[in-house]
Amino acid sequence: MDLVVYAIPFFILAMLVELAYGFLVRRNTYRLNDSVGSLFLGVLSQARRFVTLGVGGYIYYLVTEYFSLPLMDPGHWLTWVLAMVLYDFCYYWLHRIGHERTIFWAAHVAHHQSEDYNLTTALRQTSTGFLLGWLFYIPMYLVGIPAEVVVTVGSINLIYQFWVHTEHIGKLGWYEWIFVTPSNHRVHHAQNDVYLDRNYGGLFIIWDRLFGTFQEELDGEPVVFGIRGALKSFNPFRALTHIYVDMAQDSWRTRDWRDKLRVWVSRTGWRPADVAARYPREKTDLSNFHRFDPQVPGVVSGYAFFQLVALVTLLVTMLAIEPGYWSGVALWAFLLGTSVATALWLDGRAASSLLPWEALRLVLAACFLALNGPALFGAMGVGVAWGYCGVNLLFLALLNRGAARAGALASP
Repeated sequence: MDLVVYAIPFFILAMLVELAYGFLVRRNTYRLNDSVGSLFLGVLSQARRFVTLGVGGYIYYLVTEYFSLPLMDPGHWLTWVLAMVLYDFCYYWLHRIGHERTIFWAAHVAHHQSEDYNLTTALRQTSTGFLLGWLFYIPMYLVGIPAEVVVTVGSINLIYQFWVHTEHIGKLGWYEWIFVTPSNHRVHHAQNDVYLDRNYGGLFIIWDRLFGTFQEELDGEPVVFGIRGALKSFNPFRALTHIYVDMAQDSWRTRDWRDKLRVWVSRTGWRPADVAARYPREKTDLSNFHRFDPQVPGVVSGYAFFQLVALVTLLVTMLAIEPGYWSGVALWAFLLGTSVATALWLDGRAASSLLPWEALRLVLAACFLALNGPALFGAMGVGVAWGYCGVNLLFLALLNRGAARAGALASP
Protein backbone atom coordinates (compact mmCIF):
# COMPACT_ATOMS: atom_id res chain seq x y z
CA MET A 1 0.00 0.00 0.00
CA ASP A 2 1.30 3.46 -0.93
CA LEU A 3 0.86 5.47 2.29
CA VAL A 4 2.19 8.75 0.90
CA VAL A 5 -1.26 9.80 -0.36
CA TYR A 6 -2.72 9.40 3.14
CA ALA A 7 0.13 11.44 4.61
CA ILE A 8 -0.67 14.56 2.52
CA PRO A 9 -2.87 16.19 5.23
CA PHE A 10 -0.09 15.59 7.78
CA PHE A 11 2.45 17.16 5.43
CA ILE A 12 0.30 20.27 5.02
CA LEU A 13 -0.28 20.61 8.77
CA ALA A 14 3.42 20.11 9.55
CA MET A 15 4.44 22.80 7.04
CA LEU A 16 1.98 25.27 8.58
CA VAL A 17 3.30 24.48 12.06
CA GLU A 18 6.92 24.96 10.94
CA LEU A 19 6.02 28.24 9.24
CA ALA A 20 4.23 29.52 12.37
CA TYR A 21 7.09 28.40 14.60
CA GLY A 22 9.60 30.19 12.40
CA PHE A 23 7.71 33.46 12.76
CA LEU A 24 7.33 32.88 16.51
CA VAL A 25 11.08 32.47 17.07
CA ARG A 26 11.91 35.12 14.43
CA ARG A 27 13.74 32.68 12.20
CA ASN A 28 11.49 32.10 9.22
CA THR A 29 12.95 29.60 6.74
CA TYR A 30 10.22 29.98 4.09
CA ARG A 31 10.02 32.11 0.96
CA LEU A 32 6.82 31.93 -1.07
CA ASN A 33 8.56 31.65 -4.44
CA ASP A 34 10.89 28.83 -3.42
CA SER A 35 8.20 26.96 -1.48
CA VAL A 36 5.73 27.17 -4.36
CA GLY A 37 8.43 25.90 -6.74
CA SER A 38 9.18 22.95 -4.47
CA LEU A 39 5.53 22.05 -3.99
CA PHE A 40 4.84 22.24 -7.72
CA LEU A 41 7.54 19.60 -8.19
CA GLY A 42 5.90 17.51 -5.47
CA VAL A 43 2.53 17.73 -7.23
CA LEU A 44 4.05 16.71 -10.57
CA SER A 45 5.89 13.82 -8.93
CA GLN A 46 2.66 12.41 -7.50
CA ALA A 47 0.80 13.01 -10.77
CA ARG A 48 3.43 11.15 -12.78
CA ARG A 49 1.61 7.87 -12.09
CA PHE A 50 -1.15 8.97 -14.49
CA VAL A 51 1.15 9.24 -17.53
CA THR A 52 4.01 6.74 -17.17
CA LEU A 53 3.97 3.05 -17.91
CA GLY A 54 5.40 0.73 -15.27
CA VAL A 55 8.43 -0.87 -16.91
CA GLY A 56 10.00 -1.42 -13.51
CA GLY A 57 6.83 -3.03 -12.21
CA TYR A 58 6.81 -5.50 -15.10
CA ILE A 59 10.45 -6.40 -14.45
CA TYR A 60 9.64 -6.96 -10.78
CA TYR A 61 6.80 -9.27 -11.83
CA LEU A 62 9.15 -11.32 -14.01
CA VAL A 63 11.76 -11.53 -11.26
CA THR A 64 9.16 -12.65 -8.71
CA GLU A 65 7.61 -15.15 -11.10
CA TYR A 66 10.76 -16.82 -12.43
CA PHE A 67 13.85 -15.97 -10.39
CA SER A 68 13.03 -15.19 -6.76
CA LEU A 69 13.25 -17.30 -3.65
CA PRO A 70 9.89 -18.45 -2.23
CA LEU A 71 7.78 -15.48 -1.18
CA MET A 72 8.02 -14.53 2.48
CA ASP A 73 4.94 -14.39 4.67
CA PRO A 74 3.61 -10.78 4.62
CA GLY A 75 1.90 -11.49 7.94
CA HIS A 76 5.15 -12.22 9.78
CA TRP A 77 6.92 -9.38 11.59
CA LEU A 78 10.36 -10.60 10.46
CA THR A 79 9.38 -10.04 6.82
CA TRP A 80 8.66 -6.40 7.59
CA VAL A 81 11.87 -5.85 9.58
CA LEU A 82 13.97 -7.41 6.83
CA ALA A 83 12.12 -5.39 4.20
CA MET A 84 12.65 -2.10 6.06
CA VAL A 85 16.39 -2.71 6.44
CA LEU A 86 16.95 -4.07 2.93
CA TYR A 87 14.90 -1.29 1.34
CA ASP A 88 17.01 1.37 3.04
CA PHE A 89 20.20 -0.45 2.01
CA CYS A 90 19.04 -0.45 -1.62
CA TYR A 91 17.98 3.18 -1.27
CA TYR A 92 21.43 4.11 0.05
CA TRP A 93 23.09 2.79 -3.11
CA LEU A 94 20.53 4.35 -5.43
CA HIS A 95 20.94 7.65 -3.62
CA ARG A 96 24.72 7.43 -3.68
CA ILE A 97 24.86 6.60 -7.40
CA GLY A 98 22.36 9.42 -7.86
CA HIS A 99 25.14 11.79 -6.79
CA GLU A 100 28.09 9.99 -8.35
CA ARG A 101 26.85 9.37 -11.92
CA THR A 102 25.43 12.12 -14.11
CA ILE A 103 22.60 10.09 -15.65
CA PHE A 104 21.25 9.32 -12.17
CA TRP A 105 22.00 12.85 -10.92
CA ALA A 106 19.80 14.13 -13.76
CA ALA A 107 16.81 12.50 -12.04
CA HIS A 108 17.79 13.34 -8.46
CA VAL A 109 18.98 16.93 -8.88
CA ALA A 110 15.47 18.40 -8.59
CA HIS A 111 15.45 17.50 -4.90
CA HIS A 112 18.60 19.56 -4.27
CA GLN A 113 17.92 22.77 -6.20
CA SER A 114 16.16 24.61 -3.41
CA GLU A 115 18.33 27.22 -1.72
CA ASP A 116 16.08 27.05 1.35
CA TYR A 117 15.70 24.13 3.74
CA ASN A 118 12.27 23.49 5.15
CA LEU A 119 9.52 20.88 4.95
CA THR A 120 8.55 21.95 1.43
CA THR A 121 12.03 20.85 0.34
CA ALA A 122 11.14 17.30 1.37
CA LEU A 123 8.30 17.30 -1.16
CA ARG A 124 10.54 18.62 -3.93
CA GLN A 125 10.70 15.30 -5.75
CA THR A 126 11.70 14.14 -9.21
CA SER A 127 9.33 12.92 -11.90
CA THR A 128 11.99 11.02 -13.85
CA GLY A 129 13.36 8.63 -11.22
CA PHE A 130 11.19 5.83 -12.65
CA LEU A 131 13.48 5.62 -15.70
CA LEU A 132 16.36 3.83 -13.91
CA GLY A 133 15.71 3.90 -10.18
CA TRP A 134 13.83 0.57 -10.20
CA LEU A 135 17.09 -1.28 -10.95
CA PHE A 136 18.29 -0.90 -7.36
CA TYR A 137 15.29 -2.62 -5.77
CA ILE A 138 15.51 -5.88 -7.76
CA PRO A 139 17.33 -7.60 -4.81
CA MET A 140 14.21 -7.20 -2.67
CA TYR A 141 12.17 -9.23 -5.15
CA LEU A 142 14.97 -11.77 -5.64
CA VAL A 143 14.95 -12.68 -1.93
CA GLY A 144 11.18 -13.14 -1.98
CA ILE A 145 9.78 -10.01 -0.34
CA PRO A 146 6.17 -9.57 -1.56
CA ALA A 147 5.46 -6.57 -3.77
CA GLU A 148 2.87 -5.12 -1.37
CA VAL A 149 5.46 -5.17 1.42
CA VAL A 150 8.06 -3.46 -0.78
CA VAL A 151 5.62 -0.69 -1.73
CA THR A 152 4.52 -0.16 1.88
CA VAL A 153 8.01 0.00 3.41
CA GLY A 154 9.07 2.25 0.54
CA SER A 155 6.33 4.72 1.37
CA ILE A 156 7.19 4.52 5.09
CA ASN A 157 10.82 5.27 4.23
CA LEU A 158 9.79 8.29 2.17
CA ILE A 159 7.41 9.59 4.85
CA TYR A 160 10.15 9.27 7.48
CA GLN A 161 12.43 11.47 5.38
CA PHE A 162 9.89 14.30 5.43
CA TRP A 163 10.57 15.49 8.99
CA VAL A 164 14.36 15.71 8.61
CA HIS A 165 14.05 18.64 6.19
CA THR A 166 14.06 21.42 8.78
CA GLU A 167 16.53 23.91 10.25
CA HIS A 168 14.66 24.14 13.55
CA ILE A 169 15.83 20.85 15.09
CA GLY A 170 19.41 20.51 16.31
CA LYS A 171 21.48 17.42 17.00
CA LEU A 172 19.75 14.53 18.75
CA GLY A 173 22.52 12.75 20.68
CA TRP A 174 22.73 8.95 20.34
CA TYR A 175 19.97 8.98 17.72
CA GLU A 176 22.43 10.61 15.28
CA TRP A 177 24.53 7.43 15.29
CA ILE A 178 21.81 5.16 13.93
CA PHE A 179 19.12 7.15 12.15
CA VAL A 180 18.92 9.97 9.62
CA THR A 181 18.20 13.25 11.44
CA PRO A 182 17.69 16.90 10.48
CA SER A 183 21.32 17.65 11.35
CA ASN A 184 22.99 14.96 9.29
CA HIS A 185 20.53 15.45 6.42
CA ARG A 186 21.22 19.20 6.30
CA VAL A 187 24.77 18.15 5.45
CA HIS A 188 23.42 16.15 2.52
CA HIS A 189 21.74 19.24 1.03
CA ALA A 190 24.83 21.45 1.34
CA GLN A 191 27.01 22.99 -1.36
CA ASN A 192 30.01 23.41 0.97
CA ASP A 193 33.12 21.47 -0.08
CA VAL A 194 33.36 19.63 3.24
CA TYR A 195 29.73 18.47 2.98
CA LEU A 196 29.44 17.56 -0.71
CA ASP A 197 28.15 14.05 -1.49
CA ARG A 198 27.70 12.83 2.06
CA ASN A 199 24.98 11.19 4.18
CA TYR A 200 22.91 9.20 1.71
CA GLY A 201 20.77 7.09 4.05
CA GLY A 202 16.99 7.43 4.01
CA LEU A 203 16.12 5.90 7.38
CA PHE A 204 19.46 4.64 8.73
CA ILE A 205 22.68 6.69 8.81
CA ILE A 206 24.65 3.53 9.65
CA TRP A 207 25.25 2.80 5.94
CA ASP A 208 27.16 6.08 5.61
CA ARG A 209 29.21 5.25 8.67
CA LEU A 210 29.98 1.77 7.31
CA PHE A 211 30.85 2.84 3.75
CA GLY A 212 32.77 6.04 4.51
CA THR A 213 30.27 8.64 3.31
CA PHE A 214 29.29 10.12 6.69
CA GLN A 215 29.95 13.75 7.58
CA GLU A 216 28.82 15.43 10.78
CA GLU A 217 27.33 18.92 10.68
CA LEU A 218 30.08 21.26 11.91
CA ASP A 219 29.41 24.22 14.20
CA GLY A 220 32.02 26.30 12.41
CA GLU A 221 30.77 25.55 8.89
CA PRO A 222 27.23 26.85 8.31
CA VAL A 223 25.40 24.93 5.60
CA VAL A 224 24.83 26.67 2.26
CA PHE A 225 21.88 24.93 0.61
CA GLY A 226 21.43 24.32 -3.12
CA ILE A 227 23.52 23.06 -6.04
CA ARG A 228 26.80 24.39 -7.43
CA GLY A 229 25.32 25.03 -10.86
CA ALA A 230 22.42 27.12 -9.59
CA LEU A 231 19.21 26.81 -11.60
CA LYS A 232 18.18 30.46 -11.08
CA SER A 233 14.58 29.70 -11.91
CA PHE A 234 11.48 28.24 -10.26
CA ASN A 235 10.42 26.58 -13.53
CA PRO A 236 9.63 22.91 -12.72
CA PHE A 237 10.19 21.79 -16.31
CA ARG A 238 13.72 23.18 -16.27
CA ALA A 239 14.26 21.72 -12.82
CA LEU A 240 13.38 18.24 -14.08
CA THR A 241 15.24 18.36 -17.40
CA HIS A 242 18.26 20.68 -17.25
CA ILE A 243 20.87 17.98 -16.55
CA TYR A 244 19.46 15.78 -19.32
CA VAL A 245 19.68 18.80 -21.65
CA ASP A 246 23.26 19.51 -20.53
CA MET A 247 24.30 15.90 -21.22
CA ALA A 248 22.65 15.92 -24.65
CA GLN A 249 24.36 19.20 -25.57
CA ASP A 250 27.77 17.98 -24.41
CA SER A 251 27.34 14.71 -26.30
CA TRP A 252 26.38 16.59 -29.47
CA ARG A 253 29.13 19.21 -29.22
CA THR A 254 32.16 17.05 -28.44
CA ARG A 255 34.29 15.95 -31.40
CA ASP A 256 35.47 12.69 -29.83
CA TRP A 257 32.96 9.88 -30.50
CA ARG A 258 34.10 8.08 -27.33
CA ASP A 259 33.27 11.16 -25.28
CA LYS A 260 29.86 11.30 -26.95
CA LEU A 261 29.11 8.00 -25.23
CA ARG A 262 31.08 8.66 -22.07
CA VAL A 263 28.95 11.71 -21.24
CA TRP A 264 26.05 9.40 -20.41
CA VAL A 265 27.94 7.13 -18.00
CA SER A 266 30.51 9.52 -16.55
CA ARG A 267 30.98 10.61 -12.97
CA THR A 268 28.96 13.67 -12.02
CA GLY A 269 30.73 16.86 -13.03
CA TRP A 270 32.83 15.33 -15.83
CA ARG A 271 32.65 16.99 -19.24
CA PRO A 272 34.57 16.46 -22.49
CA ALA A 273 37.65 18.70 -22.43
CA ASP A 274 36.92 20.32 -25.79
CA VAL A 275 33.33 21.15 -24.79
CA ALA A 276 34.30 22.46 -21.35
CA ALA A 277 36.81 24.81 -22.99
CA ARG A 278 34.32 26.16 -25.53
CA TYR A 279 31.22 26.19 -23.33
CA PRO A 280 32.25 26.76 -19.70
CA ARG A 281 29.52 26.58 -17.06
CA GLU A 282 29.28 29.01 -14.17
CA LYS A 283 29.59 27.53 -10.70
CA THR A 284 28.37 29.14 -7.49
CA ASP A 285 30.88 31.29 -5.63
CA LEU A 286 30.12 30.33 -2.03
CA SER A 287 32.17 33.27 -0.71
CA ASN A 288 29.66 35.59 -2.34
CA PHE A 289 26.50 33.49 -2.34
CA HIS A 290 23.09 35.07 -2.89
CA ARG A 291 19.89 33.09 -3.19
CA PHE A 292 17.83 33.46 -6.35
CA ASP A 293 15.05 35.71 -5.12
CA PRO A 294 13.55 38.03 -7.78
CA GLN A 295 11.21 40.64 -6.39
CA VAL A 296 7.70 40.52 -7.84
CA PRO A 297 4.48 42.49 -7.16
CA GLY A 298 2.15 41.26 -4.44
CA VAL A 299 -0.47 40.28 -7.00
CA VAL A 300 2.03 37.81 -8.54
CA SER A 301 2.63 36.23 -5.14
CA GLY A 302 -1.12 35.99 -4.58
CA TYR A 303 -1.58 34.46 -8.02
CA ALA A 304 1.14 31.88 -7.32
CA PHE A 305 -0.39 30.87 -3.99
CA PHE A 306 -3.83 30.58 -5.61
CA GLN A 307 -2.43 28.30 -8.32
CA LEU A 308 -0.66 26.14 -5.72
CA VAL A 309 -3.91 25.59 -3.81
CA ALA A 310 -5.73 24.85 -7.08
CA LEU A 311 -3.15 22.32 -8.28
CA VAL A 312 -3.00 20.51 -4.94
CA THR A 313 -6.81 20.32 -4.98
CA LEU A 314 -6.78 18.96 -8.53
CA LEU A 315 -4.11 16.38 -7.63
CA VAL A 316 -6.11 15.13 -4.65
CA THR A 317 -9.19 14.92 -6.90
CA MET A 318 -7.26 12.93 -9.51
CA LEU A 319 -6.02 10.51 -6.86
CA ALA A 320 -9.61 10.05 -5.67
CA ILE A 321 -11.35 9.58 -9.04
CA GLU A 322 -8.56 7.73 -10.91
CA PRO A 323 -9.26 9.19 -14.38
CA GLY A 324 -8.72 7.11 -17.51
CA TYR A 325 -5.30 7.19 -19.16
CA TRP A 326 -5.89 9.96 -21.71
CA SER A 327 -7.88 12.09 -19.28
CA GLY A 328 -5.00 11.60 -16.83
CA VAL A 329 -2.51 12.72 -19.47
CA ALA A 330 -4.59 15.84 -20.21
CA LEU A 331 -4.89 16.73 -16.52
CA TRP A 332 -1.17 16.10 -15.99
CA ALA A 333 -0.44 18.43 -18.92
CA PHE A 334 -2.62 21.06 -17.25
CA LEU A 335 -0.70 20.62 -13.99
CA LEU A 336 2.61 20.99 -15.82
CA GLY A 337 1.52 23.96 -17.95
CA THR A 338 0.02 25.83 -15.00
CA SER A 339 3.02 25.24 -12.74
CA VAL A 340 5.45 26.36 -15.47
CA ALA A 341 3.44 29.49 -16.29
CA THR A 342 3.16 30.41 -12.60
CA ALA A 343 6.87 29.83 -12.02
CA LEU A 344 7.73 32.17 -14.89
CA TRP A 345 5.74 34.92 -13.17
CA LEU A 346 7.76 34.23 -10.00
CA ASP A 347 10.96 34.40 -12.06
CA GLY A 348 10.05 37.99 -12.85
CA ARG A 349 9.30 37.48 -16.56
CA ALA A 350 7.54 40.29 -18.42
CA ALA A 351 3.75 40.12 -18.46
CA SER A 352 3.69 40.77 -22.21
CA SER A 353 5.48 37.46 -22.85
CA LEU A 354 3.33 35.46 -20.41
CA LEU A 355 -0.24 36.66 -20.93
CA PRO A 356 -0.72 35.04 -24.39
CA TRP A 357 0.37 31.67 -22.99
CA GLU A 358 -1.90 32.11 -19.99
CA ALA A 359 -4.82 32.83 -22.33
CA LEU A 360 -4.04 29.67 -24.35
CA ARG A 361 -3.82 27.63 -21.15
CA LEU A 362 -7.27 28.77 -20.06
CA VAL A 363 -8.83 28.21 -23.49
CA LEU A 364 -7.53 24.64 -23.60
CA ALA A 365 -8.67 24.05 -20.02
CA ALA A 366 -12.15 25.36 -20.85
CA CYS A 367 -12.37 23.09 -23.91
CA PHE A 368 -11.38 20.05 -21.89
CA LEU A 369 -13.80 21.00 -19.14
CA ALA A 370 -16.69 21.43 -21.57
CA LEU A 371 -16.05 18.04 -23.19
CA ASN A 372 -15.05 15.91 -20.19
CA GLY A 373 -15.89 17.83 -17.03
CA PRO A 374 -19.30 16.37 -16.13
CA ALA A 375 -18.19 12.77 -16.59
CA LEU A 376 -14.99 13.27 -14.59
CA PHE A 377 -15.91 15.67 -11.82
CA GLY A 378 -19.71 15.74 -11.55
CA ALA A 379 -21.85 18.86 -11.38
CA MET A 380 -20.24 20.29 -8.24
CA GLY A 381 -16.72 19.67 -9.52
CA VAL A 382 -17.50 21.33 -12.83
CA GLY A 383 -18.87 24.37 -11.01
CA VAL A 384 -15.67 24.65 -8.97
CA ALA A 385 -13.58 24.27 -12.14
CA TRP A 386 -15.45 27.04 -13.96
CA GLY A 387 -15.05 29.19 -10.85
CA TYR A 388 -11.30 28.54 -11.02
CA CYS A 389 -11.26 29.78 -14.64
CA GLY A 390 -13.14 32.91 -13.60
CA VAL A 391 -10.70 33.71 -10.79
CA ASN A 392 -7.84 33.19 -13.26
CA LEU A 393 -9.34 35.81 -15.57
CA LEU A 394 -9.60 38.23 -12.66
CA PHE A 395 -5.99 37.67 -11.66
CA LEU A 396 -4.77 38.01 -15.24
CA ALA A 397 -6.67 41.27 -15.63
CA LEU A 398 -4.96 42.57 -12.48
CA LEU A 399 -1.55 41.36 -13.71
CA ASN A 400 -2.10 43.03 -17.10
CA ARG A 401 -3.19 46.26 -15.45
CA GLY A 402 -0.18 46.20 -13.16
CA ALA A 403 2.13 45.64 -16.12
CA ALA A 404 0.51 48.48 -18.06
CA ARG A 405 0.87 50.83 -15.07
CA ALA A 406 4.52 49.87 -14.66
CA GLY A 407 5.11 50.55 -18.36
CA ALA A 408 3.45 53.93 -18.12
CA LEU A 409 5.60 54.88 -15.13
CA ALA A 410 8.73 53.78 -16.96
CA SER A 411 7.93 55.92 -20.04
CA PRO A 412 9.65 59.35 -20.26
